[in-house]
Amino acid sequence: MYQIVDQPINVELPLGHHLHCLLAQIPNHLGLSNFACKLTDPQPQWARIRSILELTAEGAGNLKKLHFLLLPESSMPAARVPDALEFIDRNFRPNTVTMFGVEHIRLHEYLAVLEKHRADNAEALASVLKDIDAGDIAQVPVNWAVVAVKEADGRLRVFLQAKSHPMVAEETIDPFHDLYRGKVFPLLRCTPIGFNFMAMICLDYIYRDLYQSNISAVIERANELFFRTRQRLDLLAVLQCNPKPEHQAFRDVVNGFYGEYLAYTPGVRDTVTVFANVSNETSGLQVKGPHSFGHSSVVIHKSHKIAPVSYPEFSSDDYDGLPVCRLRFGAATRLFYFNLPLFHELDPRTTRFPLKVHGIFRPEGQTGWTRLDDTDLQPLETTAEAPACALSPAPGGIRQPATRT
Repeated sequence: MYQIVDQPINVELPLGHHLHCLLAQIPNHLGLSNFACKLTDPQPQWARIRSILELTAEGAGNLKKLHFLLLPESSMPAARVPDALEFIDRNFRPNTVTMFGVEHIRLHEYLAVLEKHRADNAEALASVLKDIDAGDIAQVPVNWAVVAVKEADGRLRVFLQAKSHPMVAEETIDPFHDLYRGKVFPLLRCTPIGFNFMAMICLDYIYRDLYQSNISAVIERANELFFRTRQRLDLLAVLQCNPKPEHQAFRDVVNGFYGEYLAYTPGVRDTVTVFANVSNETSGLQVKGPHSFGHSSVVIHKSHKIAPVSYPEFSSDDYDGLPVCRLRFGAATRLFYFNLPLFHELDPRTTRFPLKVHGIFRPEGQTGWTRLDDTDLQPLETTAEAPACALSPAPGGIRQPATRT
């Protein structure tokens, strides 16, 4: 069963001000090896990821305000996880959260990582030990993710989670060739500021049966949090390596998450959902039909009132008529830097933008990144009459933000 475990963390976030997120939409080059999905270019991939970590640590311009860094599912080479954590520990600013998916490893290897970080993963470690004791599964592949938190005092906390709902290509009639199903997922609760967030891995987000699904457990836990403490789930990060990020299964969950009229869900009504997908340069996975990778997105409730806009690099809409506002990015390899909207609704008379793109970076050379200029981001079209959703374009496209960030 899906168990959500509260994990208090000492992260001091600014009061009454939006937070900043850098989403790395980078490619994965994958291949199957003994029924495990592994990166075929681990060294170039690590060089790419390290360049992103270095860009974040340097903090040029307003990047020094970064709070959350997201990398997609299966993007980190497993052998480089210790290097990534060491770099974050030594170079990242306090009050910074990094989430990244890791390529498949065997369950006994995942157990070793849990034991290394047992102080922050006692429940997950106990769950894996129980599962191994109950069956011969030590060689089963694990799709996993890491949430690395640099606390206010500089201490690094490392939280691990294993994917619970593999995609169909990862499920076979032979249970010994199936993926391990994680059962414990951390809910990170920032203190002294009441900001709560968690990560999910791709299909962990969607409905699986009529009686219980992970997302239902998340909603119930967030509602419980609201009724007991008047706090809520503020951020849900969905790490993906998915050629069909806008499949009906995802759209149905977004609709139920933000638009269920038969249930009162105050715990998630103002949740910001960030879908961090890989770019369209991803290879190694068989894709049927006219689908492609890319198109990461940010989804918030329609009450935040973002007006429709269309740029070459991103657009905003209501996700085909859902009660939400969606910022939808393009498919190319990019770093998207934007703010996370404040949890509360804006006054209907305000001229403030609840969601703003502060910068977009494109790759330059093998490991470089260059911020796009205004001339690269001319609007394609705009809609004069704004529906319940969207984002009026900032004058001159995307600029280096000044006083409004």
